[in-house]
Amino acid sequence: MTARILIVDDEELQRQTLAFYLEKKGYDITTAASAVEAVEMIGANHVDIIISDQKMPGMSGLELAAHVKVNHPNISVVIITAFGSIENAVSAMKDGVEDYITKPVNLEELSLVLEKIIEKRQLVQENRQLKDAAKVMPEIPNIVYGSEAMEEVMSIAVRAAETNATVLVNGESGTGKELVARAVHELSVRNDGPFIAVNCAAIPESLIENELFGHEKGAFTGADRRHQGKFEQADKGTLFLDEIGEIPAHLQVKLLRVLQERNFQRVGGEETLTVDVRIIAATNRDLESEVSAGTFREDLFYRLNVIGIEIPPLRKRRADIPALVEHFIALYAGTHEKTIESITPEALDHLVKYQYPGNIRELGNIVEQAVVLARGNVITAADLPPRLAGAQETAADDNGDLLKSSVQELEKKKLYDTLEKTKGNKSAAARILGVSEGKVRYLLKKYEG
Repeated sequence: MTARILIVDDEELQRQTLAFYLEKKGYDITTAASAVEAVEMIGANHVDIIISDQKMPGMSGLELAAHVKVNHPNISVVIITAFGSIENAVSAMKDGVEDYITKPVNLEELSLVLEKIIEKRQLVQENRQLKDAAKVMPEIPNIVYGSEAMEEVMSIAVRAAETNATVLVNGESGTGKELVARAVHELSVRNDGPFIAVNCAAIPESLIENELFGHEKGAFTGADRRHQGKFEQADKGTLFLDEIGEIPAHLQVKLLRVLQERNFQRVGGEETLTVDVRIIAATNRDLESEVSAGTFREDLFYRLNVIGIEIPPLRKRRADIPALVEHFIALYAGTHEKTIESITPEALDHLVKYQYPGNIRELGNIVEQAVVLARGNVITAADLPPRLAGAQETAADDNGDLLKSSVQELEKKKLYDTLEKTKGNKSAAARILGVSEGKVRYLLKKYEG
């Protein structure tokens, strides 16, 4: 972040000295010989930080700071003061002054003060960007993500929720297909109605028709009373048909008719029932290939796939892993009544590199195990399953980018997120991250370039 700094001092030599030093540091510098002149320059130019002498003819540095606080609250002010005025300067910090430097000015100390201010401004800016993004994208219930790939998935889900169109969610096992389906329901006008989930693969073929459509009393041996099926139970809400590819051929015809006409008959019944149900289906199979092979009806596929949502596997959206890890740590620390504050960068590095054949479900299992086995209040690489240690440092992800670069971006994000939580306190951040304070300072210098 390049900062534009305005130096205000009635002594020309002091102005020139500070300007020369800070320009060498890469800052964009302008100067003013008085506070009055500075006020005029602020109005005509963009300024991030003001460094002002306290004692000047006319308007003082503290009076300038008070003016800035009221009229330009986004500008940070640093006051240069004589030793005897420190008490006044500290008091003034409550009234809009960010920090102060005593005379004679120690240039290295000034650099550190500016770095701290810029770091804080960066965090504020990032928070503002996140809040702006949240205004555009409504809160998605129970879904944790941070990747562009999942941002696109949820964008489609949000737009789908505004309609009653049938949705087909496709993705590998463990990618969160039901969570996305629930999100569509919760964001829709049907959210006051029921969300009924059916795992088509878990129901025997002989029972699935009865499970979906219900039966009348006496429809078969043992049917001693009328039974409502899932379609009736989901009336005015959403019916989620998981593993839709497992539906047998003869039921595909009946399901197609329900989607077309919105009515059906119970098993063994003659009464035609009409329901108001939104269908969301999901599968981990390639239904288009099954249509080509003749094992899945083409007309049913197109009825289901009005809006298609493809959830990428976790290995293709590694940027989600740090947020998911943080979520699972909080979840399982509470479940198992353990105090776990964070995870070390090395352990997170192992988690990011792993391929996850079981996707998010497997990641959750790994983190739960680490929470239970953690020796202290920070999860380390030693707390993770041995198979994670075999991940290759430079293995390319499925997008073709080097994973090492991705890990560094995640490390940078974790560093700045932690510093935000500790309000810039590097010692506290080091404790949470499980590294030395020197390592934190090294990483800051590394990522600030």
